[in-house]
Amino acid sequence: MGLTIGVDIGGTKIAAGVVDEEGNILSTHKVPTPGTPEGIVDAIASAVEGARAGHEIVGVGIGAAGYVNRQRSTVYFAPNIDWRQEPLKEKVEARVGLPVVVENDANAAAWGEYKFGAGKGHRNVICITLGTGLGGGIIIGNKLRRGHFGVAAEFGHIRMVPDGLLCGCGSQGCWEQYASGRALVRYAKQRANATPELADVLLGLGDGTPDGIEGKHISMAARQGCPVAVDSYRELARWAGAGLADLASLFDPSAFIVGGGLSDEGELVLDPIRKSYKRWLVGGNWRPVADVIAAQLGNEAGLVGAADLAREPDPIM
Repeated sequence: MGLTIGVDIGGTKIAAGVVDEEGNILSTHKVPTPGTPEGIVDAIASAVEGARAGHEIVGVGIGAAGYVNRQRSTVYFAPNIDWRQEPLKEKVEARVGLPVVVENDANAAAWGEYKFGAGKGHRNVICITLGTGLGGGIIIGNKLRRGHFGVAAEFGHIRMVPDGLLCGCGSQGCWEQYASGRALVRYAKQRANATPELADVLLGLGDGTPDGIEGKHISMAARQGCPVAVDSYRELARWAGAGLADLASLFDPSAFIVGGGLSDEGELVLDPIRKSYKRWLVGGNWRPVADVIAAQLGNEAGLVGAADLAREPDPIM
């Protein structure tokens, strides 16, 4: 099928990369993320043109954080961009003169990991991304499953706690309120405020107050054995593992792939997630247990996955 371009729309930058059929990135071009919907379309076109120089390109795949329709053309709704029924495929095709498909960014990352990363060799995997929020993707029988309307696998908005914490989506008790980067920072601030004598390392990495704690401080402090930081990771892992146990009851995958920024912490987060998953898995002592493994492609997963999906007329059911 030839070379395609994958586009990853981030909060601060838009990255486009030329990707071959083996998942190798041959060239990239990045531009700042504008603050308006029309500006983002312009920026996508600029990134694509910058990346495609010197290459023969057959298509473009765009990973967008939002609800994308079944036809992979329109963004129904995006939480962080003012897109409502946005015909993104049509607009970008008009600018770049290439076939375009639009995909949810977590789905694109899941497909990238399945095809070229940690999921190689598996037919049935569930991917979750633990970042600022919580996303995911479903690959069953070697197919990316997006549901009838195209908006399946919004795992972060499964209600884990009835009448729980208010989520940015407007609901309460969503999984991402308990297992995400935001949740980790909240746990650390609460614990540092309650037991500052156990948080001296963590507090010293910030401005000395609980309010000054950031995600990077928690990681650094945990690696130094700070009790508050370690306990905050354990709390996040408890919720993440419990959610995976529920997903196992739904999908029965051979593996869970954990990606997103928090997966960069490796066994610091993965080991307690595995323990929590096994703890909450129904019949866990008597049934086969899916592997819980770290993603391998890092920040490139979404770009690579989107590019590969652009090669497929419609690999999704």
